[in-house]
Amino acid sequence: MIGKWRVLSGLIATAMVAATAAPALAEDWKPQRPIEIIAPAGPGGGWDLIARTMQKALTEEKLVDKPIIVTNKPGGGGATGWNYLKGKSGQGEFLAANSPLILQNNLLGKSDLTYKNFFMLANLMAEWEVVAVKADSPWKTGKEFFEAMKKDPSSMHIGVGPALGNDDHIQFLTLTKAFGADPKAVKFVVYPNTAAEQIPALLGGHIQAITISLAETLEQVKAGKLRILGVSSPERVSELPNVPTWKEQGVDFVFPHWRGVMAAPGLSPAQQKFWTETIDKMVKSKTWKDSLETLGWDDYYTPSTDYVTFLDKQDTLMRESLTDVGLIK
Repeated sequence: MIGKWRVLSGLIATAMVAATAAPALAEDWKPQRPIEIIAPAGPGGGWDLIARTMQKALTEEKLVDKPIIVTNKPGGGGATGWNYLKGKSGQGEFLAANSPLILQNNLLGKSDLTYKNFFMLANLMAEWEVVAVKADSPWKTGKEFFEAMKKDPSSMHIGVGPALGNDDHIQFLTLTKAFGADPKAVKFVVYPNTAAEQIPALLGGHIQAITISLAETLEQVKAGKLRILGVSSPERVSELPNVPTWKEQGVDFVFPHWRGVMAAPGLSPAQQKFWTETIDKMVKSKTWKDSLETLGWDDYYTPSTDYVTFLDKQDTLMRESLTDVGLIK
């Protein structure tokens, strides 16, 4: 009888150990197929750069063991790519780059999507906004350029992408007003594929200037093809020490442009845990830090929970900014 009890006790103990171990195993998850990072615009733009920088860091640092694909899905000021991500509910292998447009599109009534439709994974970086012209253009300073715009706004066409209402657009309207020109008179040309279309159009003489983020212009600036008239940073950036800030040109304007990453909605706690831990390792890696320096980006890492709090505040501030420049009432 005692022997039977020992056997039964052993079976119960084994079952208890198995029951205890099962939840621990259930908490483990990792990608089961290739990982897709969606850049919701064309190649060469800011979203594309952040997606490919993530691809490089995650791969070179061996933080994932599945291949990473970057997919460009331009359209709708990001909405096309983000709608695609929304359709991957519960699938942990899909991520997408984002930016303030995830807020602005909704505030402007261009999209029903908001940041609340996704698992907001992390804010990753901030960079500065610039206004750029051809290197051989007659304007050497921001003041000269906006004076010319004030005199003959109909002759000045400004490239912006991927849609009106984004940070690039808001920057230019704010500067136009600050330099004494009429924001309502600005002739914008919208390029959905961002830098991939804006820069060739500028170099080809089809437009007179572009309002854009710094990293998207660096290659052409260093090649001597573009001239930057001003940068929205509080101090001159190390990559372009000869470019003055807007503050130096008499305009009290400091304006960071941030970008982050989000995952599909409906992720399990295990999937969320995998990506929050993996991204945390990525931003601490040498590959990532070297890339930030090369691209002239500032570290702006904000993990998931704090990122949602940040977005709540940004949503309120952005509504005020868009109202101030007359884009919403």
